[in-house]
This record gives sequence, structure tokens and C-alpha cells, in this order.
Amino acid sequence: MLKIKNLHANIGDKEILRGIDLEIRAGETHAIMGPNGSGKSTLSAVLTGNPLYTVTEGEAWLNGKNLLEMKPEDRAREGIFLSFQYPVEIPGVSMTNFMRAAVNAKREYQGLEPLNASEFLKLMREKRKMVELDSKLANRSVNEGFSGGEKKRNEIFQMAMLEPKLSILDETDSGLDVDAMRIVAEGVNRMHTPDTSVIVITHYERLLEMIRPDVVHVLYQGRIVRTGGPELAKEIESKGYDWIKASVHEQ
Repeated sequence: MLKIKNLHANIGDKEILRGIDLEIRAGETHAIMGPNGSGKSTLSAVLTGNPLYTVTEGEAWLNGKNLLEMKPEDRAREGIFLSFQYPVEIPGVSMTNFMRAAVNAKREYQGLEPLNASEFLKLMREKRKMVELDSKLANRSVNEGFSGGEKKRNEIFQMAMLEPKLSILDETDSGLDVDAMRIVAEGVNRMHTPDTSVIVITHYERLLEMIRPDVVHVLYQGRIVRTGGPELAKEIESKGYDWIKASVHEQ
């Protein structure tokens, strides 16, 4: 699915990623944890093509295609989805029109016919139920006037509509109460298939109790310094990151 080799990236003159090696197979869920400033959100931005970041070295391949040579919109059409840490509001653009344009743009890229109005509304109703998104929210402008939890739930609804191959959840649990986190996690779990993969970027083990990762990575100072199973997240929850920082500096 995703292969990253020796990936380095800067923002301006500052190097953030200092040699990321990562492989994610179809059907796998990987969690990326780490202290603030370690490069977690930078990695998601680089994979999705944020122009503020410059790749200076390394490779990234999605299903055998060179990800770094693609425009951001083509990365999305190829099946990458990013759930933002802070979803933006788009006043004046209804969720219905926004999602219909996005879904049909992806279908066009795949050589499929666009969904007509009735087909699209049927799909929208099905996916809305999956994440328990209120129909009133779906009929408003994108994220306008939504609470933090509603915005995150709306992101997962968009994910359900677009059916991506690789979903990147960038601190989706930030600011969520337990009930909202449960709904988001259940939506992600329902969408997971043997052909799709997920990267969960988080500070906390609590979300990983609901979205069980196959592999947990710890990112520190722009490198993956520790990889393990779900038990690694529990260890971080109990010990914090200081023990990992200490072990890195001892090497």
C-alpha cells in the first residue's frame, strides 16, 4: 500500500523529517505517536502534498505509484484522505454540493459515470447514519457553526463518502469528549476493509483502545525511533515520552 524510504522534509530552512522509513500493507492500521514537534503532522502534510513543505530526500510510493510526483488533488483521487486536526469552515458551500463535487471528481478520475442526484442522496443518507451525523448538519455549509466534535464527525462522514484506500487521521481525537470519540472510532472501524489502510496520529492511548492498531510507531526529532504492537501505546501512556527520549540520547 504505502512505502516510505529515507524521507526528509523541510519547512523553509528548517528540517523537520530526518529520514522516515515506513511500510504499511493493505488492511493494516498503524498508529504514530510522539511528543509535540516530533514531525507527526509534518509527515501527514508531506504525504498529502502540502506545498509549505519541501521534500529534500527520499521516496514515497502508494500502490506502486510515485506519490511525491503527484499533485495534491491527484493524491486524493488515488485514494489518500486526510482528516485535519483543525477542520476549516467553508461558508456558503453546502455539504451536499461539496461532497457531490468531491465524489464525482473521484469517479471521473476512475473513469466512472457521475452519480445522479437520487443516487448521491441515497449514498449520503447511508454514510450519514454510519457516523451518526445529524441531517441538519449535512444540509448546512461545510463546518460552519459546527462544534469541535461535529467537525470531527463531519470529517469521518467525508471519509465514508470518499472511501479512500489510505486514511490519515491527524489527531482526530483532539478536543473530543468520550461520546464523540466513540462515534468517530466506530465510524472508522466500520469502514475498515482488507483493502484499506489507516494511519492514526495521536498523543493518547485512549483512542487506540477504540481503533486497535496493528503497529505503533514513536516519532521523535523527525525519525521513527521505536516500533511495536498496541502494548507500546500503553507503555507510553503510563511512562510518558521521557524514557524514549532518554534511550534515544543514549544511543
